[in-house]
Amino acid sequence: MFYRTAFHCLISVVGLVLLAGCATSTVEKRKTEKYGAYSSLTPEQRELVDQGRIKVGMSMDAVYIALGKPDEVVQQENQSGSSIHWLYNGSNLREYRYWTYRNVRAGDRYYSEPYLAQDYYLQPYVKAEVTFQNGIVSQWRTLPSPR
Repeated sequence: MFYRTAFHCLISVVGLVLLAGCATSTVEKRKTEKYGAYSSLTPEQRELVDQGRIKVGMSMDAVYIALGKPDEVVQQENQSGSSIHWLYNGSNLREYRYWTYRNVRAGDRYYSEPYLAQDYYLQPYVKAEVTFQNGIVSQWRTLPSPR
């Protein structure tokens, strides 16, 4: 029973990874999509964008080329002005253990016995946040995955 559950979970994860790999835009595709913006970057910024990295002072287009489309866009305004936050999400596969019962046959009788079962679920989290003021990166940060 355990091996069957683990096998199904493994097959599901492999399938999700393959589907995500097919659907994910690459830096190269985004560079051709935003060629004008990419060609206007400085050589230093182009090198960072090619590596999928960003730096304070980059434009929104440069960040889009490097990191892709944000999962969420949040607007904020305070006394110092307005800002836009791009949030990028990630997820972890987490194990969940619990006690349950299974039916066991002993001769011509059945009885229930407790056993420790496990299941898996995806735990979403924000993995990166980029803050723009006037269309330029004013700060950015990456966040660790939850433990």
